[in-house]
Amino acid sequence: MTPRAGDGDGVPPGLPKGRSRRNFAGARPVMDDVARLAGVSKQTVSRVLNDNPAVRPETREVVLTAMRTLGYRPSRSARSLASGRTRMLGVISFDAALYGPASILTAINSAAQDAGYLVSSIALDTADRATVARAVDTLSAEGADGVIAIAPQRWVGKALAEARLDTPLMVLENDLGKDASFVTADNWAGARMVTEHLLDLGHTTVRHIAGPTGWLSADRRVEAWRATLKASGAVVHEPLVGDWSADSGYELGRGLADDPDVTAIFASNDQMALGVLRALYESGRRVPDDVSVVGYDDIPEAAHLLPPLTTVRTDFPEIGTRSLRLLLSQLDGPPEPELGRVVPVELIVRRSTGPVPTR
Repeated sequence: MTPRAGDGDGVPPGLPKGRSRRNFAGARPVMDDVARLAGVSKQTVSRVLNDNPAVRPETREVVLTAMRTLGYRPSRSARSLASGRTRMLGVISFDAALYGPASILTAINSAAQDAGYLVSSIALDTADRATVARAVDTLSAEGADGVIAIAPQRWVGKALAEARLDTPLMVLENDLGKDASFVTADNWAGARMVTEHLLDLGHTTVRHIAGPTGWLSADRRVEAWRATLKASGAVVHEPLVGDWSADSGYELGRGLADDPDVTAIFASNDQMALGVLRALYESGRRVPDDVSVVGYDDIPEAAHLLPPLTTVRTDFPEIGTRSLRLLLSQLDGPPEPELGRVVPVELIVRRSTGPVPTR
């Protein structure tokens, strides 16, 4: 016999008998419905939603079962009113199409979702003070509990420092001082490892194709490359400045390919290294028999180039995840002192580097 509505038969285990299941076809269940089915007060349902430790485990389970039975999804606005928090984080990014920033942003979104937060992202093409201030105002108006800024250029950091933000701020690749926390990759160590690797192979010096001036990572790599060469007594040529693109690596690589004294080239990212490989190939210079080439970042394609590219692996997902964890520790506690602000990098040696050629 089919149970009558309201007689309690067919109610999932753990729910009180005699409670009716409403037919919510076309209607979204609300908190009152959960309370009615679970046999508790609306305040108890609210406490369960906000993880109040005062709720007994068996009561919590009954309420959660009622939510699953009804297909109840708590409204974010209702939870915000109850907790005083929006559980929304803001992200300001610049040059988000580049591999590094894009990988960081993906990791932030994934980690935020796991932590029960939404992410509101604003991608900016320019980083002047007014543009950054508008982005900050927008995220503040949306009620962001905290903001992460992927700010790889010096002028972005300056604009952020001048913008007024009344919520916790986490800055990537830019240290704004005591007023903001930061996370960055160890660019100095990465460039030092590249330069030492090439010198250890017998190359008398290393030519460098740098990223754009004013990018913190590019400037740091130039400083480490130059310091390592000086410490070894090697000749230091002025770095050639690219724009992160394979086209710029190709154009600058053509000039280096025509110089017979060039035996080792360090490009500040893998895309520019790709352009260098083409320039050397077209000039008839073999890699690594005539010239060794090293990139930076370890993009997914680096292992499949011809030859496979020696590079520095930057753990961009770890940068994004760590920045989110550190920001949430400011919001929710407890602090995570064991999480360092500088993420280590790794030299990945492949077949694009070899001993200095004999004359």
